[in-house]
Amino acid sequence: MTRLRPRRPLTALAAALSLPLGLTAVGAVSTAQAASVQCSVDYRTNDWGSGFTAELTLTNRAAEALNGWTLTYSYAGDQKLTNGWSGNWSQSGKNVTVTNASWNGTLAAGAATTTGAQFTYSGANAAPTAFAVNGTLCTGAHQPPVAVLTSPAAGAVFTAGDAVPLAATAAAADGATVGKVEFYSDTTLLGTDTTAPFALSAAGLAAGSHSLYAKAYDSLGASAESAPVGITVAAGAALVASPSQLGVRQGATGTFDLKLSTAPTANVTVSVARTSGNTNLTATPASLTFTPANWNTAQKVTVAAAATGTGSAVFTATAPGHAKAEVTVAQLAANSTYDARFLDLHGKITNPANGYFSPEGIPYHSVETLIVEAPDHGHETTSEAYSYLIWLQAMYGKITGDWTKFNGAWDTMEKFMIPTHADTPTTGSYNASKPATYAPEWDLPSQYPARLDSGVTSGSDPIAAELKSAYNTDDIYGMHWIQDVDNVYGFGNEPGKCSAGPTATGPSYINTFQRGPQESVWETVTHPTCDNFSYGGKNGYLDLFTGDASYAKQWKFTNAPDADARAVQAAYWADLWAKQQGKGTQVSATVGKAAKMGDYLRYAMFDKYFKKAGNCVGPTACPAGTGKDSAHYLMSWYYAWGGATDTSAGWSWRIGSSHAHGGYQNPLAAYALSEYAPLKPKSTTGAADWATSLDRQLEFYRWLQSDEGAIAGGATNSWQGRYATPPAGTPTFHGLFYDEKPVYHDPASNQWFGFQAWSMERVAEYYQQTGDAGAKTVLDKWVSWALSKTTINPDGTYRIPSTLQWSGAPDTWNAANPGANAGLHVTVADYTNDVGVAAAYAKTLTYYAAKSGHAEAKRVAKALLDGMWDHHQDPLGIAVEETRADYNRFDDPVFVPSGWTGVMPNGDAVNTSSTFASIRSFYQDDPAWPKIEAYLAGGAAPVFTYHRFWAQADIALAMGSYAELLE
Repeated sequence: MTRLRPRRPLTALAAALSLPLGLTAVGAVSTAQAASVQCSVDYRTNDWGSGFTAELTLTNRAAEALNGWTLTYSYAGDQKLTNGWSGNWSQSGKNVTVTNASWNGTLAAGAATTTGAQFTYSGANAAPTAFAVNGTLCTGAHQPPVAVLTSPAAGAVFTAGDAVPLAATAAAADGATVGKVEFYSDTTLLGTDTTAPFALSAAGLAAGSHSLYAKAYDSLGASAESAPVGITVAAGAALVASPSQLGVRQGATGTFDLKLSTAPTANVTVSVARTSGNTNLTATPASLTFTPANWNTAQKVTVAAAATGTGSAVFTATAPGHAKAEVTVAQLAANSTYDARFLDLHGKITNPANGYFSPEGIPYHSVETLIVEAPDHGHETTSEAYSYLIWLQAMYGKITGDWTKFNGAWDTMEKFMIPTHADTPTTGSYNASKPATYAPEWDLPSQYPARLDSGVTSGSDPIAAELKSAYNTDDIYGMHWIQDVDNVYGFGNEPGKCSAGPTATGPSYINTFQRGPQESVWETVTHPTCDNFSYGGKNGYLDLFTGDASYAKQWKFTNAPDADARAVQAAYWADLWAKQQGKGTQVSATVGKAAKMGDYLRYAMFDKYFKKAGNCVGPTACPAGTGKDSAHYLMSWYYAWGGATDTSAGWSWRIGSSHAHGGYQNPLAAYALSEYAPLKPKSTTGAADWATSLDRQLEFYRWLQSDEGAIAGGATNSWQGRYATPPAGTPTFHGLFYDEKPVYHDPASNQWFGFQAWSMERVAEYYQQTGDAGAKTVLDKWVSWALSKTTINPDGTYRIPSTLQWSGAPDTWNAANPGANAGLHVTVADYTNDVGVAAAYAKTLTYYAAKSGHAEAKRVAKALLDGMWDHHQDPLGIAVEETRADYNRFDDPVFVPSGWTGVMPNGDAVNTSSTFASIRSFYQDDPAWPKIEAYLAGGAAPVFTYHRFWAQADIALAMGSYAELLE
């Protein structure tokens, strides 16, 4: 399914905004479909009144070969089969089955075959309405063409100045013909070919990484692009090694390929030697020779691993006049199938040519650019992605012993995603006794702007002084949640330059959600974190969100607590693993930064306006908090901070969040920050607060656990975001009110199974590390429910829950005698083969099985990992197709108050006629845009294969976790 992620709002001035976190697609849920079969069938007849011949053309529309096919369909009348050809025909009642002949059973990507038969009939002879191949329905409406880029190979390396040979196959459906094929590098058109075989010699590609693909157009106006292929163009002659990292088991051998990037004028001698690392690994031969004739033919280097030992080594290939090539080889335990898979996926993810990273090394949300989820463009990124990068590189250090990548990932995050003092110049003006001005949250975007109300008293911030004392700064050490990495919008928020504009280079901080629980991603107006009124209306974008007598230029940032907690979680594992290798000092500085991040993360534990936590009703009646009585001690949706851009203005604000979701809790991080010495914060009360939070989070899970075992939505200290009175009988948890779907309702925040898997995985890690009986109680029931809703098919494919539906409510919490929640129920509305969610689920089962010995949990964890590996691999990683029915919302209106007019950096008008797409005209330049146009014009819902960074990292981590604990 599409990732239904939480949205994370921002706050302007101190406005109360609905700020979800966690990140998934905000929009209608769409279910990912298995990629094994994609087909179209053209049906034609020659009818003479009492009989007819039927000609069926089957086209393989997948990007991979179809090996063996069975075509089925049904007639409505009394058509009777006489004989058939080019296939094995049979009929049972009205149902017709055709299996392939021996010679046409394999159809290459985009290839077609024709089969036919003769029938008799009386009465009407209506054409069949549906066809299926191998049980998968072939869509009846006109299908777009299929395109497959056949050259160059994924991972190929060329030399700048050399032409890159591109070639593609393309096939049309429904009697259409392919009119042309365009070839692209990212979004740049390289050239066009109008006749088959489709090819292009692309000269002049700049040095660097390129994502290449072909786009085919048919005679009926439809178009479709191929899967991307990543290549690298070297600045000069270079040695090319593939793969760049390799796992070799103890006592075994592995190989990597070497060749040259360009033809030499004379023979080239290449030397291969281990230049650092594990001496138990050796490579042969030590020398290879390439000639002007065989320079592009790979020669193999064999790496042998001794029978004992682990760790990695770097092998370097050198040759005069050529850039060197390095291959990192890890020696693995003899049975380490899953560690080898981790390294394979890690290599694909981190290969610059595959498109997961910006030139600065920032992980994109996805390789693909046209994607709308909580991020509304694939080359935005989130703090979630950074946290997954840190975790991915921690596991890499565990397997290889190389901790430079883990430290480097944290440094990249710190440099690009933690706002600097230049970004937040007035933090020193913050008054902890008056942290923010109140503004209510409203139910609908049309009720905004929300008026600031200085008559509502905020409580005092009890941790600001001790944080400043501990770290000698007023600046906040936490990640902002979203970033426009390529500066697609054009706000160009460079540090200290505040809205530097479209000519600035990325990355650029942005904000989106800010107008209540019904504001889906399709209804947002994206705006800069630093609003100096350069864009938008006369007050920038501020008066879309908050109402005030006048507006000041200002900056504002929002933190996603689940991402910061995940970064702490990763640092905990990095410290453990590095110390097991005797390399603890190599990560200690980074682990210390994680402790600091955890100290500031406590802002997520407090009511939004620091009002007293528990039974808080009425914005003026609910008392202002003093000391820690404003803390609910749960991981809430966000915390935020902002202030004036004018340093002489002298004001700044901070807020917490009143809303807590079951999917955002992280007891492993709470445990690490309260009990694990290297991660205990420096502040005077930080560790104690996290100890309280750990207990509170475990209680929260128990309180939210349904009768079946799934974890329900959450709770709030501010009903409806404005301290309203909840319905009579609303259950409470330490005085917080039960909220079935905290914060956002479009879609409902409690329906995505991914939140279940994400959150329970953290509980399982905590349980595996501590054996905590309370965690086990929750896991025992949850795992039993989840396993009962999981299907592992005989061929290894799988189905897991996707969308959940809820009824009832929990019992009011009684810590001494927790209720059974017999009235709180969950049902599974639909199922999916989503690979990212399956990975998080497999990790949950892995950690749980490792501690509990639960055999079925272990079996299903392995089956999910094997199913993904065996059925869903592609050159970029592991992915499945998704039908995005929610993309009909590109035309959704965006609420803009009457009389408000403004402009986006690219000139798009913002007014009462604006739609989601109209203020994002850059989508029209995306090669995938014709899919959206066709859908909006009444065509079939578009199908995409997305490579989200978080999902690929989670799959790799699941492989590594299984290797560590159960293999």
